[in-house]
Amino acid sequence: MRHVIAASILGVLIVGTPVVAQDTDTGTVVELYTSQGCSSCPPADRILAQMADRDDVIALALHVDYWDYIGWADDLADPAFTARQRGYAHHWQARNVYTPQMVVAGVKEFVGSHPVVAMDAVASHPASAYPVQVELTRDGDAVVISATAHGPVPQRALVQFVRYIPEVVREIHKGENAGKTVIYRNVVTEWSEVGQWDTDAPLSLRVPAAGDQPVVVILQDGAAGPILGAVRLR
Repeated sequence: MRHVIAASILGVLIVGTPVVAQDTDTGTVVELYTSQGCSSCPPADRILAQMADRDDVIALALHVDYWDYIGWADDLADPAFTARQRGYAHHWQARNVYTPQMVVAGVKEFVGSHPVVAMDAVASHPASAYPVQVELTRDGDAVVISATAHGPVPQRALVQFVRYIPEVVREIHKGENAGKTVIYRNVVTEWSEVGQWDTDAPLSLRVPAAGDQPVVVILQDGAAGPILGAVRLR
């Protein structure tokens, strides 16, 4: 029998006791790679804000740091998010990364400031098509992740744990967006790999999750492949 292998950095434990179900939703995962220093990004930020209000979309804003040099350092940026975006570029054999870039379900990428393209991409990759059903419940200062495959899946899947802030407002004083006040929605503060799941057996993990920020769990075919399943606990 295969076993779940979990990363020790977050103290992940295998658990076997059920937890009472709580308010969760599934949705198409939309990642927006954006920056406070990018003049082309505010329209994409507004599109993501619209998506953030939808129950059938898990909209996530990942701020990158490679525009900081042009006059305004994005205080929401994380080099890890830049690395994730570069991982997609490598996987797709793209020469460069850019903002604003949207990635839908881990398989579709495009310039994130085009609303029709964005909405069509979400409609073309509904969460109902995910081959893995993921459940997430809170248990004190932790969450319990459960998953089962009900469609074709790779032998192993990456289990990822995401936290975000629902809304952040920034007044930008320098750089390309100087003078603008921008409202950012679903700003990611943490994106961690918490385990590798051998998909021929059900998954059950317990992950520390103190605080009241929403939690998202994403199962993916590696760090840059198709998303197999996702769930959010608000």
